Amino acid sequence: MAPQVSSSNVVGLSRVSKTYRVGSTDVKALDDITLAIPSNRFSIVIGASGSGKTTLLNLIGCIDTPTGGTLEVCGEDVTRLGDDTLADFRARNIGFIFQNFSLVPVLTAYENVEYPLMLLGMPATPRRQRALAVLEAVGLADHAHRFPNELSGGQKQRVAIARALVKRPTLVLADEPTANLDSTTGAAIIALMRRIQGELKTTFIFASHDAQLISHADEIFVIRDGSLLEHRVEGAQ
Repeated sequence: MAPQVSSSNVVGLSRVSKTYRVGSTDVKALDDITLAIPSNRFSIVIGASGSGKTTLLNLIGCIDTPTGGTLEVCGEDVTRLGDDTLADFRARNIGFIFQNFSLVPVLTAYENVEYPLMLLGMPATPRRQRALAVLEAVGLADHAHRFPNELSGGQKQRVAIARALVKRPTLVLADEPTANLDSTTGAAIIALMRRIQGELKTTFIFASHDAQLISHADEIFVIRDGSLLEHRVEGAQ
């Protein structure tokens, strides 16, 4: 039975599809997806390359828009929002963690973390306090003034996590966040995200092949050829 989609969920998709035009051909990336994710979850989307995982995250993250169906994020029907309103909604409510870290190389760790707050227009003093507090939370207070090329892979990912969390989003999306890390560093990053998820009640949604990360999931969504093949609840909240 398909999950019930309601405004109480952080994410709710009802019969969502996404079709891309490639030359003269229509390619269906997602087909009739219905799912719901409540708050305070550690949810993982799995599937082979090309199955639609990244497309699904892009839709939930309001980076792309569905071709059909209804998509609710943080209580808002985002299919009804215009481009400018959607961009503002995304900036305020959703954090992103990327496989390749995506840090700005000419900014220090502190400046990378502070930047989203600048975009939101937060005054300087509370902006500094919050940026330093979140760097402390991820164990990088002593590295605040280092540039990305002076940090290890694990440290870069900690900065990326801090940047995603600094605006206190309801939802954090992460596409293969441990793919470029060794297993020991990956385990430390997973433990950090799990701790933060528990403390802040943030909902994390991952697309990943990492068995170590998958083993920590509260629930798993299996995608194949653009369709939701299976939904497994792994742990109770």
